[in-house]
Amino acid sequence: MFTHCFKINDTSSENKINHVSNVEIALFIDQIKNNIWLFGIPSWLFGITDRSIAAFADGYLSPVDIFQLFTAFFFFVSWLYLKPEESFNSNDLVPSEYQEYLARTQANKLQVKKLHMISQEYILPFPYTCQIYHLLNLKHLETVHNFSLNNLKIFQISHFQPTSTGGIIKFQTILDSPANPLRIWRQPIVEVDLILHTPYTVELSIPVYDNKRIIVIFHAFPLNDSEHQFFVDIYSDLEWPKPLLQIILHFASCLTLFEDLPYLKALNDKNIGRLFNLSRASNHETALLFKRFVELYGSSGEATKLLEGREES
Repeated sequence: MFTHCFKINDTSSENKINHVSNVEIALFIDQIKNNIWLFGIPSWLFGITDRSIAAFADGYLSPVDIFQLFTAFFFFVSWLYLKPEESFNSNDLVPSEYQEYLARTQANKLQVKKLHMISQEYILPFPYTCQIYHLLNLKHLETVHNFSLNNLKIFQISHFQPTSTGGIIKFQTILDSPANPLRIWRQPIVEVDLILHTPYTVELSIPVYDNKRIIVIFHAFPLNDSEHQFFVDIYSDLEWPKPLLQIILHFASCLTLFEDLPYLKALNDKNIGRLFNLSRASNHETALLFKRFVELYGSSGEATKLLEGREES
């Protein structure tokens, strides 16, 4: 999903990186299978959680409830055992290509594991729509996170591209305060990427220095009309001591969430559903990605289709 932003130091394959081969096709197929499998895990967890809440809502478990919970848990465990392995073997590729395929597959797995820094998980007492609106509105970097980002400003929107399931927006940020500590390791003006991958997944890609990046993957899943589950995963290729970087990133993530809470509460107190009506969505360039979300997943008055879709799953 995001590893293309990092440079993988696989010297054994650099000589063949510039041409399409059977190895490229094999790796692409494996990546698709792995992405589908990874997306299925939180989907099944949400389904089990949703069924459990529904089963215990009336204070007792009926035989039907027990059967449904057992079935959901059985399929979830089965899904875990269905983790895709390498889909090609020595009979599918010539020996040299197969050796390259094995080497590069292993390198990719090790690289992703090495780049992963921290994971955080929360259940927040606010509608999922509040979180999505917040994540996709660029102006919130200047307002909601004014303290943690020390007066960081959006300089201009440099690129916007809709995709079949979301969109990509690139914007330049400027460090407005001369005392901003971020000046120690980044240029005053840098281009940041914000990507809507699915209605539940948003990626924030931040350049740091010397082509190094910090990538934050947000997963937001609606639990019901008033709660959502929120996951934060951070990856980086910064060559800092990993324990130190993990402490910094944990602190930064907790600080930004602390800043989010009052704003999410304020959104919850308003009629947030009206913002998911395309005729009411803002046309400002900083809200282009949110408007794209509304085009794909919004509805007239309330963004309820996603909640209904999660419940049916």
